[in-house]
Amino acid sequence: MKITLLDAATLGEDLDISPLKRFGEVIAYPKSAPGEVAERIGDSDCVIVNKVKLNESTVGDAPNLKLVCIAATGYDNVDTEYMKSRGIGVCNAVGYSTDSVAQLTLAMALSLATNLPQFNSYVEMGEYSKSGNANCLTPVFHELSGKTWGIVGMGNIGKKVAQTAKALGCRIIVNKRTPDPQWECVDIDTLCKTADIISVHTPLNDSTRGLVSRERIASMKNDAVVINVARGAVCDEEALCEAIKEGRLGGIGVDVYSSEPFDESSPYYSVKSMPNVCLTPHMAWGSYEARVRLLNDIVKSIESYLSGGNYSRLV
Repeated sequence: MKITLLDAATLGEDLDISPLKRFGEVIAYPKSAPGEVAERIGDSDCVIVNKVKLNESTVGDAPNLKLVCIAATGYDNVDTEYMKSRGIGVCNAVGYSTDSVAQLTLAMALSLATNLPQFNSYVEMGEYSKSGNANCLTPVFHELSGKTWGIVGMGNIGKKVAQTAKALGCRIIVNKRTPDPQWECVDIDTLCKTADIISVHTPLNDSTRGLVSRERIASMKNDAVVINVARGAVCDEEALCEAIKEGRLGGIGVDVYSSEPFDESSPYYSVKSMPNVCLTPHMAWGSYEARVRLLNDIVKSIESYLSGGNYSRLV
């Protein structure tokens, strides 16, 4: 069996991929441009991708290809219908990053609510030492306890965030497709108007693209904090950045972007240095522990495929 990793660099240089070698030859490319994909997977039996797009135009003939392993939970980068038409199995990894993404979500909320970078900078730059005061209480910061936290998307990550935020004393409201009596479920418009903190955890599909729209952003509280750790296109990115620049939001925390990495044409580029903006490089999923779980999940999927088991979660 020949296994090809098309964007191994996205998994981190510290991740040991040697467990894959038990299945045969392993070729790992740090990254692959769309025009390089067909040649690189031409004689591969299994392809592992994280962000590379696999579809009819990029895959080419690939006569031996039998299995695509997506090194992620989201699978919007793979044309699953096309793979199905060719009899190619597709599997993703579920649940491996729950703790990692939930941790960053809470870290963003806590940092934005507490103005942590500004206080740290005050000490680091020597201002505290020169002040002559035993403390500094500006900028003003607020407790999360008693605030209303809105969760958009109640999968594994959304549930983990809800449980943790509740433990901090937050009231939790939830927007999900199927009502859950365990949680206070509301429609998306009510959530956007009501919540003090809004965190987005829904997958990207036709029904969620642009879900956090310009109109819904305009309806939010002026001191609301919005955190997107789902997919960039779930939010209207331009409207989100306009709102933060115009003081119509309290803060934003974003780890995902419609174009990654974003460049100077992105609306985020103009707000990246604002004190109430926390932008991270799509790393929420990638704690070391999460990446080890991810690799183990891929190994199990390949093992199941080779044994004729139910390896495919998507097709």
